[in-house]
Parts: sequence; C-alpha cells; structure tokens
Amino acid sequence: MKIMRNLLLSLALISAWIPASGNDFLSKADENSWATQLTNPEFVPVEQAYNLNVVVEDQRLLFNWTIRDGYYLYRDRFKFGSMDSSATLAAPQFGSGLVKWDDYFEKELEVYYQQTSIALPFTTEATQLSLKIESQGCADAGLCYPPYKQWLEIDLVNDIVEISSQPPATAQQSGNINDSSALPLSLVLLFALAGGMILNLMPCVFPILSIKVLSFTMNHKTDRSRHIHGLVYTAGVVSSFVLIAVAMLSLRAAGESIGWGFQLQSPLFVIFLIYLFFVMGLGLSGYLEIGSSLMSVGQNSQSEEGLRSSFMTGVLATTVASPCTAPFMGPALGFAISQSASIAVLVFACLGLGMALPFILLAWIPGLTKRLPKPGPWMDLLKQFLAFPIYMTAVWLLWVAGRQTSIDVAAAVIIGLILVVMGLWVWKLNSKPLTRLIAAITFAAALAVPITAISESDVEPEFLTYSPELLAELRDDNQPVFINLTADWCITCLVNERVALSSEKVIGLMRDNGINYLKGDWTNSDPQITELLGQFNRSGVPLYLLYPRGQGKAVILPQILTESMIIDALNQAIN
Repeated sequence: MKIMRNLLLSLALISAWIPASGNDFLSKADENSWATQLTNPEFVPVEQAYNLNVVVEDQRLLFNWTIRDGYYLYRDRFKFGSMDSSATLAAPQFGSGLVKWDDYFEKELEVYYQQTSIALPFTTEATQLSLKIESQGCADAGLCYPPYKQWLEIDLVNDIVEISSQPPATAQQSGNINDSSALPLSLVLLFALAGGMILNLMPCVFPILSIKVLSFTMNHKTDRSRHIHGLVYTAGVVSSFVLIAVAMLSLRAAGESIGWGFQLQSPLFVIFLIYLFFVMGLGLSGYLEIGSSLMSVGQNSQSEEGLRSSFMTGVLATTVASPCTAPFMGPALGFAISQSASIAVLVFACLGLGMALPFILLAWIPGLTKRLPKPGPWMDLLKQFLAFPIYMTAVWLLWVAGRQTSIDVAAAVIIGLILVVMGLWVWKLNSKPLTRLIAAITFAAALAVPITAISESDVEPEFLTYSPELLAELRDDNQPVFINLTADWCITCLVNERVALSSEKVIGLMRDNGINYLKGDWTNSDPQITELLGQFNRSGVPLYLLYPRGQGKAVILPQILTESMIIDALNQAIN
C-alpha cells in the first residue's frame, strides 16, 4: 500500500504536464474540460486556415490565398525564395490590406482577411521552378501560428504546380535547406546532453537546484547513499522528460502544431506554475517549511520517504524548467520532432540525462563533493537571496497568463496568491481541526478564483464605444440604445457588469432585438463622457441610460442592477 501511495503521489505531480490543448497558445480557456478540448479543438490546423492556389502566368506567378473567417495573414511575414540558382525573383507585388494594431508584435501592421493575391515576377531559362515560401497568420480569437513553410514544384511548360509542406528530397540532399534533421544522431544526442546541463543555469531552475546540491552533500555521507539518491533523482528527471515527449508526440500525431514548452500554451498550466514558484519562493524566504517531497533531496537517506523525495525532486526540477530553453536545445528538439517516436523519446531522455548529470557527478565522484563550500549560516542567507529570482519568474509567468487571457484573470491570480498566504497564516495558528478546515477552505478558494475567472472571461456582451456622434446617428435611425458609463476603478460598475450585464439572457435579448450596446469608459478622463454625465446631473459613474425605439427620452436605470431589472427595462424599450 505504501508503495502504491508513493507512486500515485509521483504521478499526481507529473500529470500537471498534460495541457488543456496544444491549440491554447495565447488563447483564452473556456469552460470545457481538458479532455474535451483535445477532442474538440477550438482552432483549425494552419493548412485549413490558409488555402493557397498558384496561377502560372507569363514570367509571373500569382499566389492566391483563401483565408478562413476569423483568421488573417501578416503582409510583412511573407517570404519568397528560389531553390534554383538559375532563377531570379523580383520583388513581390502585394495588394492593399487592413492596418490594425497587433498585440503580439506591439505595433501597427498590415494584415489580410478573407483573401489576398500576391504577384511574383521571375526570370528563368529553365522549364521547372522550385520555390520556398513562408507565411504567418493569427486568429482573432487569440491563436498565433508559427511561420508556415511551403515548397512549390512548378512545371512552367504545362502550368502545373505541386505544393507541399515538406521540402523535396532533392533539396534536402543538395543542402539548400538548413534542416536539423540532417544532423547525425550522435551529434544530436550530444547537443541534447549539453542543452540539458545548461538548463540547470536558467533563472527558473538554478535557485532550486543550488539548494538541492548543498542539501545533497549535507544529508548523504556514505557513498552508497549518494549513489542511490543520485540515480533515483536522475530517474525522476529522465522519466519526466520522457513523459513530456510522449504527450507532445501524441498531440502532434493528432494534428497539433506544438513543440517544447507546449504545456505553457495552456493558461491553467501557467497559473499552476505561478502558484508553484510563489510557494517555492515562500519556502526559500523562510516563511514556509515545505515538505521533503518538494524542497529537499531527502533527509533520511535509508528510508523509502527519502527515495521518494529524491525522485520527486527530479520531477519538480523538470517542472520548473519547462518555461526555459537553453543553447543546443534548438537543433536537438528540431531533430526530435522530425524523427520516429523512438528516436524522439531518446533525444528527450538525453535532455533529462544532461539536466541530471551534475547530480550524477556529485554522487559518483567524491572529490567534487569535497570542493563544495562547507555548510554554515551563510546557506540560510543564500537560500533567502535565491528566493528573489523565483519571485521574478512568478511575475513573468503572471504577465504571460495575462497576455493569454485578460487583466481580469491576472488580477484573480494575485487574489489567489493572497489567499495562499492567508491559508498558510491560518494553518500555522494552531493544529485544531477547525483551524485546519478553515485553512483548507482558503486554499481551495485560492485555486478556484483564477479558474472561475478564466471560465467567465469570454462572457461579455459585444459593445460599441460611446461617442456623441454615434449616439446621434443611432437615434436618428430610431434604434434602441443602451449606454453603460463605467470605469475600472468603480466597484459598483464591475459588480453590475458581472451580475447583470454579462448575463446570457441579457446578452441574448440585446442581440436578438437589435439593441445597440454603447459603453463609455471613464477610467481615464474623457470630456465626452463627462459632458454626458453632466447632462443627467451626475458627477460620477455608474450611469445607465436606455433609449427606447423611436424618439423617446432616455430612461435612467438604478445604479445597482439586477438581471430581472435589466430584462424588464429592455422589453419596455423594445415595445
């Protein structure tokens, strides 16, 4: 029973790698379960989002892209290259697109919706033309695809074009394509070993492993103890990397375009890491005494608990390494995803072996242990100092979660972290059952707050930004209008939006009856909103106005709303 319990504990932490879906990159999570998302992905594969057709004209190629609704292509991400030295390509001729602010590149970019055509003049004496083109696009809902490469074989005599997402064999053999799959396996495994070793120096891993090294030398005095725990730690790291490889290969086989760090495409997994790093930081700061399963290599070198602790430390090390990458990892991972499953798993196992290699050397070479600094009070000071990189990593992951979802979810995570500290404070008051129950409820609330925020982040009615001109235009057309004047710092406004205005019944009633929803944001000073407030003798927000169909006067709704109140008012405006 004890062995089974330990195995289940190990699998519980390892299972944190199973992501919501590879499609969750920079997207908002919805209310579906992770398993449902794997079978019902929200986004289509890149080849279905962007369909390319090529027309051969006299000394010119015309590339016609048909773009799926809700998706777009970047103009400046198109690249055209000839695979033949005898062919010369002129500058591509683009059509006009839509200029929009891009949140990912943080600048205004020209993009194409629905369709676009690009003309590419060329000169060649040959009857065949081989091209490599690259494009990149995103979905309005949040997904951003990596650059997508396509290879074209064009018969200029018969005007036949063959398009492939894989480079032709002749191009690979001639060396025209810089592909890591051409590297010898022995060199790739060496790269993987080196990349795994360098992972130990990354800021998200180094503080934890530094403490582990010092703890390792203090708690394992005999050669046999060091050997056993070094091997068990290595088993934890390598098995975790292998599990990541299996999950990644399974999702790629299902059509997902994912690679290293794919689990970070899930906002829920990112939030899990934020909590993990925050708790580890509290442990290093001395506020929290974290159990041996997470923060020590094992105090009792002869016990089963100590061996489990060493294994779990390996699992933890791989978990905290997931946001990081290191030199030499790129070629190794690029090679792995282009090979058979067995070779890919072997490459990932070498990554894990490289990450565990410092511990193996410490375990089997006694001279290295003697070169480490002598234990002393300085270790506590070092441990406390190393907490700060851990906190910074948590802040960075919080920024990532905010970009993937919304500022509301990021704020919910901060509330959750405060609840974690509160739960720890309650837990340490005394050991009475009631106290522990209150602490457990607080911990559960800390987990529930961000999950609830993610599930509700998509529930928001579509609205138009308020302006006097837009209001006048809608009123001239005798259309019903609902105006919400709000601000982010207005608690009453936020509660009303969550309780009443974001209700599915209210949203559906507005949509089905053509009620225009105008929203005025007074978070920062806006003279137009201030003027509208003054017209109704109000000095602050919230203010809710409902203009009925026709030319009737605006109805001022109460400052505290309920769903039934809004529905009744909307029905009156419609009729």
